[in-house]
Amino acid sequence: MKPIRQTIHFDKKLIDKDAKKVVKTLNKAGHEAYLVGGCIRDLLLGHKPKDFDIATSATPEQVHKIFKRSRLIGRRFRLVHIMFSSRKYIEVATFRSGKVKTAGNGVIVRDNLYGTLKEDVFRRDFSVNALYYDIQNSQVIDYVDGLEALNNSEIRMIGNPVERFKEDPVRMIRAIRFKVKLGATIDPKISKSISNQAYLLANIPAARLYDECIKLFHNENAYEVF
Repeated sequence: MKPIRQTIHFDKKLIDKDAKKVVKTLNKAGHEAYLVGGCIRDLLLGHKPKDFDIATSATPEQVHKIFKRSRLIGRRFRLVHIMFSSRKYIEVATFRSGKVKTAGNGVIVRDNLYGTLKEDVFRRDFSVNALYYDIQNSQVIDYVDGLEALNNSEIRMIGNPVERFKEDPVRMIRAIRFKVKLGATIDPKISKSISNQAYLLANIPAARLYDECIKLFHNENAYEVF
């Protein structure tokens, strides 16, 4: 499968200069690196992103070695936070492979097997969050029709919703959050799976649920959830 590569020149004022610096430094060190996820979604909608995340072929240890002011975090998902001030950091994640370690109930317990850009795409949850931006060539890279979904204001799951919600039940809350945030419609398959699998959320640590709910309720249209 070949991705769509669409040339888009975003307003330079909307892209964080430190995020660009991180991408270019990783590229210079011989690694692939792209802006990814919510920041690309927001840029395409003409909004200034609050956060900029980066996906790279470099391992967390390699990233940590390149950037002296950085720290390794996470066990389940190993990440690097590159610090620019006491309040600002850029999050960098290594491309994930399609293989994950799961518990007997299908929940992902470890996801530190690294892979390619294409494999990383299919580890993500929704197509609107699986868009990558190649800064050097000013191109959005789209393997899963995320551009189409965003243009149509649709929330589409990458893969089978039943299996993806088993892997991480919090994705159900995320689906609702993005529906509200984007004023989008949810794929009926996703809605059906949420109705049938909501009980899985009972096994999620309260701290994770709290964090996701706070993000949901900070949205100005959060009342629509009810």
